[in-house]
Amino acid sequence: MSDPTPVSALELGRVVDGSHHHPHGILGPHAHGGAVTVRVLRPLADSVTVVTPDARIPLRHEYRGIWCGVIESPEIPHYTIEVEYAGSTVPADDPYRFLPTLGEVDLHLIGEGRHEELWKVLGSHVREYATPFGPISGVSFAVWAPNALGVRIAGDFNFWDSTAHPMRSLGSTGIWELFIPGIGDGAVYKFQILGRDGAWREKADPYAFATEIPPANGSIVFTPAYRWRDDAWLADRAANDPHRRPMSIYEVHLGSWRQGLTYRDLAVELTEYVRTAGFTHVEFLPVAEHPYGPSWGYQVTSYFAPTSRFGSPDDLRYLIDTLHGAGIGVIVDWVPAHFPKDDWALARFDGTPLYEHPDPMRGEHPDWGTYVFDFGRREVRNFLVANAVFWLEEFHVDALRVDAVASMLYLDYSRKAGEWQPNEFGGRENLEAVAFIQEMNATVYRRVPGIMTIAEESTAWPGVTQPTASGGLGFGLKWNMGWMHDSLGYIEHEPVHRQYHHGEMTFSMVYAYSERFILPISHDEVVHGKGSLVARMPGDRWQQLANLRAYLGYMWAHPGRKLLFMGSEFAQSSEWNSDASLDWWLADFDEHAGVSAAVSDLNRVYRDTPALWQRDDEPGGFEWINANDASSNAFTWLRWDDAGNCVAVASNLSPAPRDSYRIGLPFAGRWTEIMNTDSAIYGGSGMGNEGEVQAVPEVWDDRPASAAIVLPPLSTVYLEFKRTN
Repeated sequence: MSDPTPVSALELGRVVDGSHHHPHGILGPHAHGGAVTVRVLRPLADSVTVVTPDARIPLRHEYRGIWCGVIESPEIPHYTIEVEYAGSTVPADDPYRFLPTLGEVDLHLIGEGRHEELWKVLGSHVREYATPFGPISGVSFAVWAPNALGVRIAGDFNFWDSTAHPMRSLGSTGIWELFIPGIGDGAVYKFQILGRDGAWREKADPYAFATEIPPANGSIVFTPAYRWRDDAWLADRAANDPHRRPMSIYEVHLGSWRQGLTYRDLAVELTEYVRTAGFTHVEFLPVAEHPYGPSWGYQVTSYFAPTSRFGSPDDLRYLIDTLHGAGIGVIVDWVPAHFPKDDWALARFDGTPLYEHPDPMRGEHPDWGTYVFDFGRREVRNFLVANAVFWLEEFHVDALRVDAVASMLYLDYSRKAGEWQPNEFGGRENLEAVAFIQEMNATVYRRVPGIMTIAEESTAWPGVTQPTASGGLGFGLKWNMGWMHDSLGYIEHEPVHRQYHHGEMTFSMVYAYSERFILPISHDEVVHGKGSLVARMPGDRWQQLANLRAYLGYMWAHPGRKLLFMGSEFAQSSEWNSDASLDWWLADFDEHAGVSAAVSDLNRVYRDTPALWQRDDEPGGFEWINANDASSNAFTWLRWDDAGNCVAVASNLSPAPRDSYRIGLPFAGRWTEIMNTDSAIYGGSGMGNEGEVQAVPEVWDDRPASAAIVLPPLSTVYLEFKRTN
């Protein structure tokens, strides 16, 4: 009988205590002296037996739950084990007889910070291996914890006692790995990580595809099984430039659009609603898992797992697929700027600042009470870049709207003097964050043709939507926060005072072509005491609604894509409450149904009229007719398409009607009234131009033709001219 490979009690103790970096070097099979030593870690077992195709070998208890024996064979055979607990024999397998599930190429790319498909190798994955005993199925686990002294796995499959499942370190990459046979999808687990301070920390998997429903926070093994039906959508998306298409976005918080709906319920109800309302896209507030509901998803703890509140990850795929089938694009808010301090998530993951910057001047947000990612660390950049790719490729998302970009770009963001340090050149720019943003944008645009990235960036940082090759940040589009602030500031004034703020409505055209813009009226504008959009309008109830319709008409004709937060499309009266459904009962009242009808028609006219979107980013697509009629609170301008067709827009933001308001036009002839926000069907007074106006060759506003139009009170009117040649 051969003797087993000798191992010191010190080494055995480190394995049992979870502080051994390479338990596979002790546990599992090892050739020695012409035989094979097998050690199995099974705490609390009464007996352990190794079963090969040819023999059964009882093991002896060696040390604190480690069992040892020898297989008299010069080569390592396939084997399983049987474990007896309290008189019951349980067939099992040995996790420590399997090779690593990450290859050398994976480890090299991870070490370089260039693995663009990290989610395929880290986290948990069901795998199957052929053996003489038949196929062996199990789950491979891998996690990055470079400063850990040891990592173990606890789950419902080991009664949350991780002692029997220490992981092995795969060297300088800081990756720890283990394959556990006999478990599969649905298993709930966490990593237990031993820090250099001697403390154990229980952590959710940063790469988990699914999680328990909050406030529970375990990670769940999940294998996607959804079969997509949107091949035609993806092919069309890849073949066309999405930045040159009409884009009218309905921003949605899934939990409060209609409370109680699942992803699959939303696939029916939300899709039909958005299709009927005429929006081209929906934008979801963050859908990645987050423990605190009132954060609206902006404090993410599981970046690769959709929130389990509304169903499984495949249910979210079904929702997105259904929207695509209805011709509706999907934008998802993405939050790479910061993450919460929950002790079971990313914070101090291996007992040290790992995902967060170690310097509090760079690693913590003073306003939000969150940690800031360490953008200079290649592994952290890789985590975030791969996550962006993940949502675009695995969930067929059409665009990522990147939250809080300004907070990443500036070292002094929301900090007082003495609370920040300049960069190496003495400036306030976060050069590491800039490099990350450029890498992310360059990567996703290269990998996924036809997608977009959108920056929520509130400053005048130059080149946000310029290509990275020319030094820009590389975003496709940027929220126009200046337009939003100025236009809302203007519209909130009583009409009698608006003449003194006229420039707030015209100033946006000074910088309109410095970036590719979206005009946002977002969730941030209807919370925290700001009131609903309609409640911000002055005057009596009729004037408030007319103001709202006129403002939306002005917005839909202004250069830039459109974004409107849910509820504003039917003039919800109360401020948005994320803990309750929208006030859908208001739709039974004519005044609210009228606003809905106006928004639907604005979307239809916008989509069907290339002059309103085709040249959004070209100075030649817009011309003021008269930008200076402050005394009338009136604004008139032209929009052009590539074919030379034209739309004249007139906004009267005064309650005084203009029966014969002359405007200069480029062409004499018939101009068709294609939109009038004062129409009686929208709840307006019904004033208008009876469907058309005739422009005559009379010079006005330095133009060769003109027309005297009816400009209703608090209204926006569109007049279209189509060339016949």
